[in-house]
Parts: sequence; C-alpha cells; structure tokens
Amino acid sequence: MGRRFRGRVERERPKHRINHHIRISPIRVIDADGELIGVMSNDEGRALAKERGLDLVEVNPKVRPPICKIIDYGKYKYEQKKATKKSSSPQVKTVQLRPKTDDHDLVTKLKRARKFLDQGHRVKLVMRMRGRERSYPGRWIEMMRAYVDDYLADIAAIAQRPQEQGRAIAMLLEPT
Repeated sequence: MGRRFRGRVERERPKHRINHHIRISPIRVIDADGELIGVMSNDEGRALAKERGLDLVEVNPKVRPPICKIIDYGKYKYEQKKATKKSSSPQVKTVQLRPKTDDHDLVTKLKRARKFLDQGHRVKLVMRMRGRERSYPGRWIEMMRAYVDDYLADIAAIAQRPQEQGRAIAMLLEPT
C-alpha cells in the first residue's frame, strides 16, 4: 500500500465575496444596469438581491464603503473569464523538425507554422539533432533558413536568427 497524504490541501480562494461572505457594513450598492442604489447595510443589500433573484457581489473591496453589485454571479464570472481570454497577447507556438524529416512531413509542418503566423502568433522553429547530426550545425542552420525563405518569407520575418540551444537549433519568426 502507498503512503497517504497528510499535508494541508490548498484550496483556491474565490476572487470575489458574494452574498453572506460580505462582512463589512455599510456597503455601496449598484444594480445590474450600473446605476447607484445607495449606501446601506449588507443585510439590506442581500435582501434586495434575493428579492430580484440575483447575487450580491463585492466588486471593489478596497474603497470604503466597499462597492457591491447586484448581478448574476455565474454570468459575471463567465464574462470576466471571456475578457481575460480576449485580452491575452499572441503566443509563441513551437514547430519541431528533424534534419531527416521527409519532404511531405516538412511541408505539413511548415503549413502549420504558416497557419499560426496567419493567426498572429509568433512561431519558434526547433530542429532537434541526434548523434552525428550534432557534428554539422552549420548545415542545419542553412537548411532552416532555406525552409523559411521557400515557404514562409512572404508572411514572416526572422525575429531571432537560428542558434544552437543544446541538442537543438532554434529560430523565432513573427508575422509581418
């Protein structure tokens, strides 16, 4: 039998206090349309939210009195998550190659890199070397430059020239 875990379980703390978790009184209450209802006790705010079939959510706890909004909390969380996804910056996508990659497979991988560049992402081309292939890094660097010139030059610019990184050669491309 294996050992049992006896440590503390770390739970993710909620980002917002809702309903009965709001302890500070008085609170400034805003309705779902964004209009100020007024300053009231937290019990009155909860009753008002319950009457409307919604939740009382603390949106700004740092000011005094804290600002609470009467909204549907599930919908609010969904919109917050959607907003953070939308504002995320372009990612760096990695496409891995080998010196002995077959032509058809190579074209498929470069098409994938082209798709990433069209979507606005940066692409890191990585050529993995094994055994004696590591003796000729210059040859593989030239091969990578030729691939970029032949397949991706019209939509990509080299952001970081090819360089050795251990058992691999990597170069970074960004959309033009």
